[in-house]
Amino acid sequence: MSELRDEAPGGRAPLFYGWYIVAAAFAVMTVSAGLGFYNLGVYLKAFVAERDFAVSVTSAATASFFISSGLTGLVVGAYIEKHDPRWSVLAGAVIASAAMFGVRWVEELWQLYAFHILFGAGYAACALLPCTTLVARWFNDKRSIALSYASTGLSVGGILLTPLSAKLIDIGGIGWAAQWLALIFFIGIVPVSLLVFRPSPASMGLRPDGAAVSRDEKGNALPEAAAEGADFGAAVRSRLFLFMVAAFVFAMMAQVGTIAHLFRLVATRTGSDDTASLAVALMAGSSIAGRLIGGQVLTRLPARPFVLALTLVQGSALVLYAFAQSEAALFAVALLFGTSVGNLLMMQPLIVAEAFGLKAYGRLFSWSQFAMTLGVASGPAMIGFIYEQAGGYQPAFLLMAAASLTAFVCLLAAGSFDVFRKNGWQAPVKRQIK
Repeated sequence: MSELRDEAPGGRAPLFYGWYIVAAAFAVMTVSAGLGFYNLGVYLKAFVAERDFAVSVTSAATASFFISSGLTGLVVGAYIEKHDPRWSVLAGAVIASAAMFGVRWVEELWQLYAFHILFGAGYAACALLPCTTLVARWFNDKRSIALSYASTGLSVGGILLTPLSAKLIDIGGIGWAAQWLALIFFIGIVPVSLLVFRPSPASMGLRPDGAAVSRDEKGNALPEAAAEGADFGAAVRSRLFLFMVAAFVFAMMAQVGTIAHLFRLVATRTGSDDTASLAVALMAGSSIAGRLIGGQVLTRLPARPFVLALTLVQGSALVLYAFAQSEAALFAVALLFGTSVGNLLMMQPLIVAEAFGLKAYGRLFSWSQFAMTLGVASGPAMIGFIYEQAGGYQPAFLLMAAASLTAFVCLLAAGSFDVFRKNGWQAPVKRQIK
């Protein structure tokens, strides 16, 4: 048996195809997040202003987006475990684009809910879950770097496409803008997913990270071994999985709740919308920088201490938000908070892959995403409720800091991320009680 690596003319190895997968995932997540997750508040404002829906009713419809996305993710996770993720991305883009195009006819309450449910289903099928699954398959040693590059598209989408969407709605109303947003969603995702995405390195005769292909004495490539990892049933019942999921529920509750109220917090304390916009932009920029740096750090540092540190950084930032009043202080905290925002979202798929392998990655990640929906949906509402009851943001942000601390405790309770690997990807053997 010999190890061979194909080279381009001149002796230079060609660029590993996995990096094209990363670029495509970056593009897909830019479009899906910029017109999906980050744009929900823009749609909410437009529906209230133009279609006379009550704020409470529209907020509940927005929550149905997250519920639909979480439930659909369970189906998508099981599907892409056995089938080419390209078809999930394609179907999701078509459904989401069709739902967006139909906004022009939304007049009744049931139509408002139908839009959010269909849009949430389409978003789940084409966004974070299939994209991170693909990147995780194409990389082992450089997985943290690859995921950091790809998931940066989430922040870029919020920075570029969400303001564009708001501008289009201001110009012609949500009905007119929706047809163009639907077109952007479709064109930004469908071609790149069909032309670039491939289900795995093995489908192209390659190995993860561009490693040399094993060949026999005749030069024929040997088949790649089946994906390693823990069995789904054993993993999903393990202490590691349950506490890891709980940790991200609390961490994302605090994070998403803070992001949703950050603009209003800064505007209220400084009396300036421009200052609030700058604080949000600083947070987003820090998120991108932090994620890229974090991807590099994780090639040298184990994931567990890194994510434990992130929960403490986020909790510290939220304590500071509770008391910061001046522009300088609020800007400084925005930069600190952004570093945790960028990295925590990246850490969830990375930990699932590192702790449980790729055998049941799609289903495990979809279940963790579904559970995390509880935190994502409850965070903004919880801060708003406490703000109204306490008459200010200080108690609300202290509670979110406590949620981050709870995430830290849950990660400690989860134990080592290597427990399944050390047991040959099998569930730990329980001691018999005599």
